[in-house]
Amino acid sequence: MRKLIGCFVVCFPTWGAADGVVIAALGDSLTQGYGLVQEEGFVPQLQDWLDTQGIAARVINAGVSGDTTAGGLSRVAWTLTPEVDAMIVALGGNDLLRGIDPAESRRNITGILEAAAAQNVEVLLVGMQAPGNFGPDFKAEFDAIYPELASEFGVLYAADFFEGLSVVGGDPASVRALMQPDGIHPNAGGVARIVEALGPDVAELVTQAGSRWAPLQKENGRRKAPE
Repeated sequence: MRKLIGCFVVCFPTWGAADGVVIAALGDSLTQGYGLVQEEGFVPQLQDWLDTQGIAARVINAGVSGDTTAGGLSRVAWTLTPEVDAMIVALGGNDLLRGIDPAESRRNITGILEAAAAQNVEVLLVGMQAPGNFGPDFKAEFDAIYPELASEFGVLYAADFFEGLSVVGGDPASVRALMQPDGIHPNAGGVARIVEALGPDVAELVTQAGSRWAPLQKENGRRKAPE
């Protein structure tokens, strides 16, 4: 990221270098782009959305297929390289598939947010909604993780990664048409809908990261909070 030098009419920051704000997208197969050709995945489509909006940012694909919140915690330290200004955290789907105790998922996401805070990295925490088949207590405990931790750490929060795939006209087939045959991963059209819904939150993340690090200061190759 480079020194803030201006503002678009819609108040998104411009930057002195083409990369702008560098965002690491820490996630699982949904972030990685499972089952899609590279340009159809979440990160490339999000990058295209940002470019189209005139928002100077570069998104790094830190998605690993099959990863749980524990996996994300294990690699967050080396994901947060000195160039990273902001991070999207979109994990928890595989915890649900494996029936992992929500208390463990909460501990792992807490660790990820603590790592980001230690590096002064802005975060957008993207929630997941548990299905009802584990029972109401499990669902309530899991669903509460994301809004509660977002409030505790003061980070941006998007309620549901799949928000863009809401049923159209009360017809469930409208969602099935946006999914791959496995019924778990979105197809290219589904990813486009997800990006359209999530894009404004990412734009706000860019704005926050830009404001925080303008001017950007570094000490010994790491970030130093502006004085």
